[in-house]
Amino acid sequence: MARVVPETDRMEESARFMRLVGMRAIFDGRRVSVHEMRGGTHLILMLKEKIIAGDASFDLMVDDLQASHRHLASLGLDPSPIEARPAVDHEIFTVRELAGHVITFCSSHASGRPT
Repeated sequence: MARVVPETDRMEESARFMRLVGMRAIFDGRRVSVHEMRGGTHLILMLKEKIIAGDASFDLMVDDLQASHRHLASLGLDPSPIEARPAVDHEIFTVRELAGHVITFCSSHASGRPT
């Protein structure tokens, strides 16, 4: 298990985005929100008065990159085109989440075995 702790100055919008991309809400609070990701990893949003939006300090792997891209596009989130990254055996695209961070989505090559 692990934790990823991004900061946001727009808690409600960031928490909504994480649910839109398929995370399960564990706890929604005004200053802290916890979302469950694959393998017991938790994403913990922390409220901060002001953030500098930029590339997120984490990326997300999804089982069906094309379906995720279509889903996010249908929500009006304007994902970048899918591009190949042969050096790491992935395809990727990016999306700007509602607080301004750019999150990279990667194709998965998880083994399917328990972690």
